[in-house]
Amino acid sequence: MQIARKIRSVAVTGAAVFLMAAGTSAATITFNTAQTGTGGTGFNGSGNLVLHSSSGVEATLAFVPDMNSINAVPGNVNFGNFTLACATCSTQAGGLGASFGGFTFDLVITDVSDGATGIFEGTAAPGSVFLDASTITLNWLPLQLGPGTSNATSGSFGPTIFQTVVQTKIVNPRSGAEIGSTTVQGFINSSSVPEPATLSLVGGALLGLGLLRRKKGLSR
Repeated sequence: MQIARKIRSVAVTGAAVFLMAAGTSAATITFNTAQTGTGGTGFNGSGNLVLHSSSGVEATLAFVPDMNSINAVPGNVNFGNFTLACATCSTQAGGLGASFGGFTFDLVITDVSDGATGIFEGTAAPGSVFLDASTITLNWLPLQLGPGTSNATSGSFGPTIFQTVVQTKIVNPRSGAEIGSTTVQGFINSSSVPEPATLSLVGGALLGLGLLRRKKGLSR
């Protein structure tokens, strides 16, 4: 009888957790990486979305932010796109290229749903660009914003978690389906959504409840 009561208790608890999980897993988060003045997304914290080459022929590295994207959690997201252009560059064999000095890029995440902001800062060493080659790489820190006030510059992310990749390697000016475009990829999640292992335990508890009820039905 004690075992039966324990199984019933675990199963009921599991059912409650399962129902809460079902409710939270359908949540959506609205965020953007749009420019918000001098403190918004931009190069070297200036808010400027276009970086010009420092030497060689003229080249530009521009950023197109993501505007108020609505995403279900958990899920993969796009924080925006860099586009590298060099109209007068040649291939490496031609020897006509552009050079960019080292720079930082502040990718400001505005969590509209929770009323919070945070910054992924990308740091790049000096790099060179040709039509068929680019050595520009941004290294991002921190790799996670949220939950709560973790790495927030204002407000609280609540249960929401934003993650970015470790590096974004800028492709050459004629690479990709969208010429010269490099996507800044990331992931959005919620600390209120249980991990798969938790859901497995819940499933086991519910299975135990079903077996218990079947056994009681057969014994009658």
